[in-house]
Amino acid sequence: MKMTGAKMVIESLHQEGVKTVFGYPGGAIMNVYDEIYKQNYFEHILNRHEQASIHAAEGYARSTGKVGVAIVTSGPGFTNAVTGLATAYMDSIPLVVISGQVPTAIIGTDGFQEIDAVGISRPCTKHNYLVNKIEDLPRIIKEAFHIASTGRPGPVHIDIPKDITAQVANFEYPKEVNLPTYKPTVKYNKRQLKKAMTAISKAKKPLLYVGGGAILANCGHEIREFAKKANIPVVETLMARGIMGHDNPLLIGMLGMHGEFAANMAAYETDLLISLGARFDDRVTGRLDEFASKAKVIHVDIDPATIEKLVKADYPIVGDLKVTVEGMLSTLGEFELNDYSNWVALLNEYREKEPLRYIDSNTVIKPQWPIQRVGEILGSKAIVSTDVGQHQMWTAQFYPFSFPRQFITSGGLGTMGFGLPAAMGVAKGNPDKVSINFSGDGSILMNIQELMTCVESNLPVITIILNNNYLGMVRQWQTMFYENRLSETDLSMQPDFKMLIEAFGGIGYRVTTKDEFDKALKDAVDKKKPAMIEVIVERNEEVLPMVPNGHALNEMTLIGDNNE
Repeated sequence: MKMTGAKMVIESLHQEGVKTVFGYPGGAIMNVYDEIYKQNYFEHILNRHEQASIHAAEGYARSTGKVGVAIVTSGPGFTNAVTGLATAYMDSIPLVVISGQVPTAIIGTDGFQEIDAVGISRPCTKHNYLVNKIEDLPRIIKEAFHIASTGRPGPVHIDIPKDITAQVANFEYPKEVNLPTYKPTVKYNKRQLKKAMTAISKAKKPLLYVGGGAILANCGHEIREFAKKANIPVVETLMARGIMGHDNPLLIGMLGMHGEFAANMAAYETDLLISLGARFDDRVTGRLDEFASKAKVIHVDIDPATIEKLVKADYPIVGDLKVTVEGMLSTLGEFELNDYSNWVALLNEYREKEPLRYIDSNTVIKPQWPIQRVGEILGSKAIVSTDVGQHQMWTAQFYPFSFPRQFITSGGLGTMGFGLPAAMGVAKGNPDKVSINFSGDGSILMNIQELMTCVESNLPVITIILNNNYLGMVRQWQTMFYENRLSETDLSMQPDFKMLIEAFGGIGYRVTTKDEFDKALKDAVDKKKPAMIEVIVERNEEVLPMVPNGHALNEMTLIGDNNE
């Protein structure tokens, strides 16, 4: 069947089963948008900024496990999208991002809205394409979805010149891909697995260190089963929250810079660290030469480039995490494990000695309280997104996550402005859940224009702003390490957030008491409209525990310390 390149794009997305596309039109992509107007295969959601289009596609992908799709135009349309691409790349999120490009004859002439999109996207995508011939377009789109969603997932960028979208050729969508140089290792090496299982059987203090790869591999059930059968305690990274479930007796907590005392001490004292889909990020390890320094390391990852990138692996295993943990489960009966009860009991003693907590108040709302309260009221009924800063860490600490993909946050890049558009993608992909976005009064303004998208597209995102009139996390560092020199972090001049969302057509609340918060949350959930709850919180609250930069995980600043 003959069709234009623009129609090929639409037909290819249809063949891939795409139901939602986020984006923003412009000159170089106009032919594709003309076909979007004519088609009835998928819903297009018009964002108000291209960065938000990518974050919304991310929120959709992170919460559903499907490939997120976004379409933008050339030049500034694409450069606006780069932050979203980098955010997805750092967290290994499967996206296909299509950008328009100036006509082929103009490429390299500094034409209007021309930019070297493939050159710019190369460092922050898993793969990218510049389409040179219309005949290649169906194959490229097929490959893009395959590459984005297999192996270690990631964003794939396709740049299409405007003349290619106008040309006509035969369309036949490939049934399979043929990429000889791209063959991710799915099946683990049996000998390596046996060596690792032998090491587990001999260990006295083994620890499962679970990262975001466990979410991406959809192997939460297998990890919980293995931990239970082997009676091995578990620590989660920021990106793995929800894998174990908050009430699992073997979950010691989140580890890292703002991790729990017991979880960090577990990593410090373990004699065998079993890394499952984690990359030894600096915010997790603290001082690298002291991280798990008493332990042998089993490192399981589908990406061979990750293994031994930062930490020596005594037992490296390359393979799909779900398949590998299934292999660990199936061979568990062949090994006589030690009794790890005393080890688990010791870590629980640490939890009792230094529990995750904050000092509540009857006169002012502490910022941790609304997060905890939403968890008590909504629990597993909500999927929770965040922006980046203190509120992000408090959410990771105090929300009772029950299942994988319940916590949507920018971990690797730490992108302020991520939360609201990501929560829009969550709302679109999960209509049976309440989409909650915790934000700060600094982060929320970075993509505030997306309130218009929420209202227009009927996306009932509830944004809860923990307003301390500070750029909170930077203020905390300035207080602790810069002798309280608060350079450009006072945000006392802010808009009236209640009036702001009402101007967009949503519902606004401003609360100063716990009773007011409960009423506002109930009203917002019941009305199922875009809503914003501004909570006036204690200004100088700090995120603790904290491992200061350059320190080991056992060198934590705790509640009650003098912050020295």
